[in-house]
Amino acid sequence: MTQRIALLALSALAVVTLQTGCGEKAVTYQADIKPILDKNCVSCHIPGGPGYEKTGLRLDSLEALMKGTKFGAVVVPGSSVSSTLYRVVSGQADPSIRMPHGQAALSEADVSKIAAWIDQGAKH
Repeated sequence: MTQRIALLALSALAVVTLQTGCGEKAVTYQADIKPILDKNCVSCHIPGGPGYEKTGLRLDSLEALMKGTKFGAVVVPGSSVSSTLYRVVSGQADPSIRMPHGQAALSEADVSKIAAWIDQGAKH
């Protein structure tokens, strides 16, 4: 009985570890990503804003972000390197489309949070 409880506890720990990237802190949209977007991106990426008018990308909710642009998805859950959102904020895209446009680049910490969130599955 004690071995079974210990095995169940270890199994649960393994699942939690795998879900959060082998010990990395889980990054969530609400706690970690939304504040970054609200501060740096939403003012242009809402209806009437220049970013929204040009691309159709809204960044005022998770659902809108996951919908993407009129050209397609900007987040590929599980793959930051395949995600346009990560590429444009990390400077890996053409400089003319680096985001946030016309502002200082995001901090390395913010870019890392966005990458971690996407790589962890882009969950709410």
